[in-house]
Amino acid sequence: MSEKSFDMIVIGAGPGGYVAAIRGAQLGLKVAVVEREHLGGICLNWGCIPTKALLRSADVFHLMERAGDFGLRAEKIGYDLDAVVKRSRAVAKQLNSGVGHLLKKNKVTTIMGEATLPAKGRVQVKTGKGTEELSARAVVLATGARARELPGLEADGDLVWTYKHALTPPRMPKKLLVIGSGAIGIEFASFYNTLGADTTVVEVMDRILPVEDAEISAFARKAFEKQGMKIREKATVRKLDRGNGRVTAHIEKDGKTTTETFDTVISAVGIVGNVEGLGLEALGVRIDRTHVVVDEFCRTGVDGLYAIGDIAGPPWLAHKASHEGVMVAELIAGQKPHPIRAEHIPGCTYCNPQIASVGLTEAAARERGHEVRVGRFPFIGNGKAIALGEPEGMIKTVFDARTGELLGAHMVGAEVTEMIQGYAVAMTLETTEAELMETVFPHPTLSEMMHEAVLDAYGRAIHF
Repeated sequence: MSEKSFDMIVIGAGPGGYVAAIRGAQLGLKVAVVEREHLGGICLNWGCIPTKALLRSADVFHLMERAGDFGLRAEKIGYDLDAVVKRSRAVAKQLNSGVGHLLKKNKVTTIMGEATLPAKGRVQVKTGKGTEELSARAVVLATGARARELPGLEADGDLVWTYKHALTPPRMPKKLLVIGSGAIGIEFASFYNTLGADTTVVEVMDRILPVEDAEISAFARKAFEKQGMKIREKATVRKLDRGNGRVTAHIEKDGKTTTETFDTVISAVGIVGNVEGLGLEALGVRIDRTHVVVDEFCRTGVDGLYAIGDIAGPPWLAHKASHEGVMVAELIAGQKPHPIRAEHIPGCTYCNPQIASVGLTEAAARERGHEVRVGRFPFIGNGKAIALGEPEGMIKTVFDARTGELLGAHMVGAEVTEMIQGYAVAMTLETTEAELMETVFPHPTLSEMMHEAVLDAYGRAIHF
């Protein structure tokens, strides 16, 4: 069988892989992308996009329940879970087709199959029609990650679910246990709790949403508990006993173990990189805790081999993978892109209330030796938030007291996932507090709170 030659081969067509392929093609490279399952990867098909579709349905349902607050009447409010899921899957399917169109439009060769790397610069693909031999001067690993499963907590798709099961549920949980309070766990907890499930979240760390600023985590916890969610921090689920349509969870906290029965458990305890079966060890690729070790330009140390996205380690975010894909493609094409700074990558969690952040938390800034100035502004002080009926939330800014550098920004409340990019742009441009204070924000908008949080850090807040 003749070998097909390319300038760049991308393994994996998720948000990192397909973006890398398209950018490479734009720069004149001959590009192939190999995908074993879904164009668009986990994010588009089983992650970011379909979960947001589910959460949108929950948001609308929540607003319908509050109709009276807006002078409206809505009677016999309810939902059809199958229809909610059907809409979510339709959204994912539409975007999956869009990725295929974009690859074709940019003349990227798409091969559906399982890839291995038998030697440097060579890729072997097992397809439904046989085996294809490919070669390239550069290979980009974008194989992503999957849900981590802990011993005794393994998913079965019936009583114990991963995120995939939670996206296409066989039933509506009545009493739900969510193990893990990162973005995935909290988003599903928020969705099912809003639709009426009696929801408990167990987090092993000392607070939920442990990567967020401590004040934001505390605010979110109060909001979740107000909605009826039960939160157990510094607790560990040691074992799950399954039987008769129920799961008995053994939960350890403060050295004591108690049991509680649920009809459904969602395990959201992290991810593991898809590094198996590729032949990486034989090539000399260094793997640390299921993730490929790379430098600031996503180089693996093996000439011509790069790794991007979830397989290359945290932060495990689709937009980080996409940006890495662009950077690597430009590097392969002979350009000189800037390396990605992790602290400039915003993170968003689409629970109710939403949470968004970029840069250092206050604690992390102090640990790095910064003398900080901190500003805060509550949603209750903003006219647009009150008019929207969303007065609960806050925005927090962290500045270097000496230089005025914006070190971090943290938000909780309505639509903060749309606002955080303003601070991300400011950090990329190395904007100081003076420039942010001189920026004119439109009125009435939620974004005015971003201005006030900056002003507050310097004792100049107007509306609070």
